[in-house]
Amino acid sequence: MTRTVLCRKYKQELPGLDRAPYPGPKGEDIFANVSKQAWDEWQKHQTMLINERRLNMMNAEDRKFLQTEMDKFLSGEEYAQAEGYVPPSE
Repeated sequence: MTRTVLCRKYKQELPGLDRAPYPGPKGEDIFANVSKQAWDEWQKHQTMLINERRLNMMNAEDRKFLQTEMDKFLSGEEYAQAEGYVPPSE
């Protein structure tokens, strides 16, 4: 049976992650409160931010920016968008 969590982003019970994505308290918090769907969406958004904003993960400021945006994204708050990105229409 799939483990479910009350997803912080979507405010509903959804399938959870198989394991914590980070070590330590931050990873445990994400594991306990973020759904697999929200995490997968964050991973895609993170990639867009890194590419479009040309973030350098060796740069502490860029890592801090990405961490802040992850917290906003996973909490359902307003978060940075990739500039010029237009979501595909269905």
